[in-house]
Amino acid sequence: MDFRFWILDFGLKKSRYSLGILVILGVITSVGCPARVEVSSPVVETREVRDGLGRTINVPVKIERAISLAPSLTEMIFAIGAGDKLVGVTTYCNFPPETASIEKVGDTQTPNIEKIVALKPQVVFVSTASQLEAFTKTLEEQGVAVYVSNPKTLDEVFENLNELGNLFGRGEYVTGLVMTLAGRASRARHQANYDRDQLIHTKNKPRVFVQISNEPLFTSGRDSFLTELVDQAGGTSVTKDVPSGYPKLSKETAAALDPEVIILSDSEDNRDSNDVFKNSQAVTSGRVYRINADIISRPGPRLVDALEEIARMVEPRTQ
Repeated sequence: MDFRFWILDFGLKKSRYSLGILVILGVITSVGCPARVEVSSPVVETREVRDGLGRTINVPVKIERAISLAPSLTEMIFAIGAGDKLVGVTTYCNFPPETASIEKVGDTQTPNIEKIVALKPQVVFVSTASQLEAFTKTLEEQGVAVYVSNPKTLDEVFENLNELGNLFGRGEYVTGLVMTLAGRASRARHQANYDRDQLIHTKNKPRVFVQISNEPLFTSGRDSFLTELVDQAGGTSVTKDVPSGYPKLSKETAAALDPEVIILSDSEDNRDSNDVFKNSQAVTSGRVYRINADIISRPGPRLVDALEEIARMVEPRTQ
């Protein structure tokens, strides 16, 4: 006989024990047939913030899972001490070394949206509006915030670091980080642009050509942060008035520039200056330099390293 029905029969025959037995029956029955308990998902507290485009978005007060779709943003997030919150980065994100162990979600321009959604990020960080338009709707339907951050100058990099620090709850740490970076940048600018003996503003700046690639010949133009960086480092870009960020130059245009310093964005196919510069002052005087391609292409914390290196390259030679 089923144990529960035996208890019930016994309780009916022994009325003086019926109340206690029925209580026991209720306990045993509840154990044998557990009731369904509905468990609601935890409510995530959010707040409104403005991103680099001035858009108002909702992000968690405490961000635990984020994806970066730009190497510069990945570097900034690591710099503020929040790299452990990244669950996905692009195949181009190679610094710091810890990025090697983070899931890759495609490249910067064509990320894998399905993979991004599967990683369940709370926020996806992008660096351009073009990225934003491509998949914002899809991510918003999944409850994922998209934050655009695209600094165009060194000072804007510092502002972005502060903003990211506030987003990830690292504000106090980032204040010290930015002070250190800004201090280094200030010293480099001052030393590069002021005469050390007379403390007057340097008037004669070396003419600098930044070679992004050899063939075809690409450089930095009016809209590139590199143009301003060269100026801050004590030089003047010979292509500072050329429209766009990274224009391609004809051989005729390049030959007329005659730079005093050439800086090569170091890569396998850009180890030497273009042949059009063989008679330039830069080549004949041996003032052709290489610099890490990543630190001059990513508007992040290492842009300060780039500023210091370029300042050493363009510093006038002592006779």
